[in-house]
Amino acid sequence: MSGSQRLFFTAVLIVLGAGWGVTMPLTKIAVSTGFGHYGLIFWQLVIGTLMMAALSAMRGKGVTLAPARVGWAPLRICVIVALVGTLIPNTASYQAAVHLPSGILSILLSMIPMFAFPVALAMGLDRFSWRRLGGLCAGLSGVLLIVGPGATTALGVPVFWVLIALIAGICYAMEGNIVAKWGTAGLDAIQVLFGASLLGAIAVLPVAIASGQFIPPGALNSTAGHALIGASLAHTAVYAGYVWLVGRAGPVFTVQVSYLVTGFGMLWAKLILDEAYPPAVWGALGLMFLGMYLVQPRPKAALAPA
Repeated sequence: MSGSQRLFFTAVLIVLGAGWGVTMPLTKIAVSTGFGHYGLIFWQLVIGTLMMAALSAMRGKGVTLAPARVGWAPLRICVIVALVGTLIPNTASYQAAVHLPSGILSILLSMIPMFAFPVALAMGLDRFSWRRLGGLCAGLSGVLLIVGPGATTALGVPVFWVLIALIAGICYAMEGNIVAKWGTAGLDAIQVLFGASLLGAIAVLPVAIASGQFIPPGALNSTAGHALIGASLAHTAVYAGYVWLVGRAGPVFTVQVSYLVTGFGMLWAKLILDEAYPPAVWGALGLMFLGMYLVQPRPKAALAPA
């Protein structure tokens, strides 16, 4: 791996982190005007479906989900990813975003790699490691700092909604381990995300209508609607870029984006929403970074061979 390639991949990693990080304050704006979470999830999934369909078409790969053509196994994995990777975590995230600062959401989302460790142990995918257990403990200590008196007094952080926000991280950790254990039934990551987005949109539409949370297309031409569209486009584009980078630079290098997503999430929250944080929150951020460092694998090579 040449120095220029390493520099280029590092620049791509920074762009991915910045793009993922900006989705947190945009989500906060999207929920600020009363849009219900089911309506937000529906349009997010519609945008994701259209973008993934376009990416698949550009690559010359099909996107049909008819069982007769793709089989039940690919359809099943798309259903699982739709539930565990989108519908459940997004329902928790959008509701928590109403009550929590954007920067706090970014910090809590960094618990994903730490939650992944006990899930992997339970599924028989990993062996016990004191170092990784230490990482999990560091992350949980960061959460305790956030719900402690220092943060709750200064920011008014409700403990209940912190716990709800953590559901998203647990779901994403489960999703990654499910895919690692059972695979994607011959579909690549873009095809899986297309299928999950399409099935999720179909499932959540009647729920959004029945609950009175459906957002008419015309209502998207507003500040909250623009924020939702921006967050959805950024998330989908960054996900595609993440998949591309894993294939070029390897998963161990690419997973470093976790630090950048959290850091940029805090930065964007300051720049866009003018959020400020007490010392306890910065201490929690430091513990989260320590936790992410400890739970990551330590192979010999940081980048995949050319």
